Amino acid sequence: MEERGILGVKPRKQSAARIRGRKWLKRREIWLVALGIALHAVYMLSIFDIYFKSPIVHGMDPVSPRFTPPAKRLVLLVADGLRADKFFEPDSDGNYRAPFLRSVIKERGRWGVSHARPPTESRPGHVSIIAGFYEDPSAVTKGWKANPVEFDSVFNKSRHTFSYGSPDIVPIFCKALPHSTWNTYPHEYEDFATDASFLDEWSFDQFKSIVNRSKEEPKLKQLFQQDQNVIFLHLLGCDSNGHAHRPYSSIYLNNVKVVDRIAEGVYNLLESYFKDNQTAYIFTADHGMSDKGSHGDGHWSNTDTPLVVWGAGVKNPKPASNNQQNHGERFVDEHDMHDTPTPDDWGLSTIERVDVNQADIAPLMSTLLGLPCPVNSVGSLPLDYIDLNKGDEVEAVLANAQQILNQFLRKSQLKQASSFRFKPFEPLAQYTSILDEIESLISIGDYEHAMKLSENLRSLSLNGLHYFQTYDWFMLMSVILLGYFGWMLCLILHVLQFYTSLPGKILKKEEAVFTRDHPSKVYLCGSLMLASIFIVLYLEHSPPLYHAYFAMTIFLWTNIFGEYQFLRAIWKYFLQTKESRHIIELSATCIASIIVLELLVRSFTERIMYTWCFLIVGVISSLFLYKSIPWKSGIPAFLWLACWFLSVFTLMPAEIPDNTVLVSISGLIIVVVGVFSRYLDKHTKDNKYWRYLVNRYSKPKFPILYHLQALLVGLSSVLVYLSTSHRTEKRELLALHQMMNWSIAGISMVLPLFSATDILSRLTSIFLGFAPPFLLLSIGYEAVFYGALGLALFGWISFENALLYVNKPNKSLTSFEAENGNILLEEGDRCLQLSDIRIPVVFLVFFNIAFFGTGNFASIASFEISSVYRFITIFSPFLMAALLIFKLFIPFMLVICAFSAITKLVKVPRSGCYFLVILCSDVMTIHFFFLVKSTGSWMEIGNSISHFGIVSAQVVFVLLLFALTNIYTKDIQTQSTNQVSRKTM
Repeated sequence: MEERGILGVKPRKQSAARIRGRKWLKRREIWLVALGIALHAVYMLSIFDIYFKSPIVHGMDPVSPRFTPPAKRLVLLVADGLRADKFFEPDSDGNYRAPFLRSVIKERGRWGVSHARPPTESRPGHVSIIAGFYEDPSAVTKGWKANPVEFDSVFNKSRHTFSYGSPDIVPIFCKALPHSTWNTYPHEYEDFATDASFLDEWSFDQFKSIVNRSKEEPKLKQLFQQDQNVIFLHLLGCDSNGHAHRPYSSIYLNNVKVVDRIAEGVYNLLESYFKDNQTAYIFTADHGMSDKGSHGDGHWSNTDTPLVVWGAGVKNPKPASNNQQNHGERFVDEHDMHDTPTPDDWGLSTIERVDVNQADIAPLMSTLLGLPCPVNSVGSLPLDYIDLNKGDEVEAVLANAQQILNQFLRKSQLKQASSFRFKPFEPLAQYTSILDEIESLISIGDYEHAMKLSENLRSLSLNGLHYFQTYDWFMLMSVILLGYFGWMLCLILHVLQFYTSLPGKILKKEEAVFTRDHPSKVYLCGSLMLASIFIVLYLEHSPPLYHAYFAMTIFLWTNIFGEYQFLRAIWKYFLQTKESRHIIELSATCIASIIVLELLVRSFTERIMYTWCFLIVGVISSLFLYKSIPWKSGIPAFLWLACWFLSVFTLMPAEIPDNTVLVSISGLIIVVVGVFSRYLDKHTKDNKYWRYLVNRYSKPKFPILYHLQALLVGLSSVLVYLSTSHRTEKRELLALHQMMNWSIAGISMVLPLFSATDILSRLTSIFLGFAPPFLLLSIGYEAVFYGALGLALFGWISFENALLYVNKPNKSLTSFEAENGNILLEEGDRCLQLSDIRIPVVFLVFFNIAFFGTGNFASIASFEISSVYRFITIFSPFLMAALLIFKLFIPFMLVICAFSAITKLVKVPRSGCYFLVILCSDVMTIHFFFLVKSTGSWMEIGNSISHFGIVSAQVVFVLLLFALTNIYTKDIQTQSTNQVSRKTM
């Protein structure tokens, strides 16, 4: 009998041609991976050209209203973070918190609810109120901290603006405004530990002081006496108190009374100062406040804010009618509905309520003062607030419509100047005739029809703005989508050519020898097409990234058509296949894989998907094996329990609560798992159901290695308790403890390199080796998750091991290679089969649950920074971030080590499986590409970008982790299926 090597096959000297072929394949795959990295990097940037282009344009002329302004000056009071229900509802004693403003609503003003649009944050809220447009989506490039493009506002158009309030809001509008007088309090005043209502008092006191000074300073008095002045007081108290104490706290509710007193104080101060009844007043809020003391999303508690308007030019209260109709363009999102009934406890059901969109307040202020609307405003004038005659009402709405039309015309002009084939917005192609007709109707006094045409023009202009905002979407999305499909097809062709038996089968059926030479005609046509498109893009003055998108896509499809001989041979082969069973198997496999991948996409927002996944898989996989493997083997039962144990963790909150005792107990669980694995390794060498996982000839370099690893896990559990107790008692972390934590974490990760090289021994050692640093970085149940993940991964390996036993392979490797002589596989590897797609799909499931099991993958903020306090207590952002990221990497390391071990166990090429992993992840990438959001809360927008970026980056991320884990898995050795089959016989 010939001598066999440790892999079960006698080592053979390889031919020079085969060695050269493998080197060529390696170079080709390096090029393919580099192409994938470049492609995903470029296509990731495409979302900023598609979803996050600024809607703001410049170069429009302002439209001056053609009527006498009803007010000489305007006061804008914004109570930051004041939600509508807390403002309107009574307290527990039945008394209303804002008696002055309620008297205004009932006696001399109009009221309603101003509906903010997500993100419900202070900066975009104030921009919406004062400038008339919603959050600029390109602000994502500034980290949401500033508007990246200069914009117009009501303050710009005013004669002079007086402004006092927060240093985060007032400078946005007044810092670069020469005709403004403003002041802010220091950032240090914003102390969440105190009652922040004093900030509102500060703003009022500053304004009161300057009003009193004007009585003694002639220049200041002259400044105050001008027409078209704006007075803006930003009242931050409710926002700060809401964050610190929640909106149902007595401090927050008392702050509502404070802003009401300030509104009354401002009204009395100015009425006694001017004595002309020519001042208009607007009281509102930028956003509300959720019960948790936060804001940002589209929940009604954040979007519904109070609006009270009174003074010069404002209509008096009107009894409520049965069918209230609100003017203006309405928006309805998933959280917020307009025209909801007024709650009875507000006590205002008998008075007409006029709701508005938040951006409608800007044209309201401009109309009251007779100013041109801000040139970037998209707000619609709410006529029910303004007391004008019919003719002036039409003129006001027409000015509002013309201002929005001018934005449309400017966008149309800019797009036409840079478009090779311009497609105009057809409904406004004859806008001049619409304007002429409106003017004609006004001249003959037909105000009703003129109003309808003006409102229709405004609506069409808003639609036209959206049309040009999304003008390039179809073209860009088509190019990016074709690029992704081209990339995925390149991966499929690569795997089919070099990792499957398909080329060998094709060679048998083809009389001519199959060649992979790339025809020059295809490349010539591809080059000419690319040159033509580049010329068009140059003439259109397109951004450089547009060239990159087209270049990537055309290059990929040129390579695909360069393989037309192989594609034709595949098509011919399938047409000649007589058995429909293969087509059915292929279709069923693809459909099942796509369903699993789509569920993974859903799991990014619903972690409970993993719970259902592992509950179902635990039952199905166990029943599947039970038919072929006796229950006494323990594999079906173990697989069932391991899956169900892991399913528990995605039911737990993503915000991990502190539980030091649980972390310490987790160390014991990990040791028990290690002992169980060692027991199997020692007592199942002759068990036919486990033979593929153990190797009797493999020995650890140190006999006490596993005892030492178990000891380090136990020590880390003790140190977790000691380090946390010191921090809880507000004592400094001892240098000895800190040094021991670092030492144990470092030494434990080196020890697996000295373990035995059979699958079970090496993976057990890796599991025990990464446990100490993970425990030391844990604060709660994620430490138990580590043990559960290890058990589930072992269950995966056990399942693949059981499949090897069930399939009982009996074909020799030599004869297999002879059948597929053109395949450049590594020694001992077999060709990939259709059923092997389960390996990359299951890998992606574990890859994602490695994060979602203990937190929110999309936001590193969901992982507690307190995790690093056992290693460092002095603030060091880079080191702390590095430790936090390392903690997140550890579950990944386990998953990829198990994946590498499985590829060796079932004898499939790991490179081929890697490309299949990228192929599957790009199915998810395409879905996330269409899920990117440019509206909603900053968190919702950021998460959608993160999801897309995460799956796009897997081509690099997985490759990097493969390289890192290869240190531990490269010398894993397995018994061949042939050797085990002979032993069984």
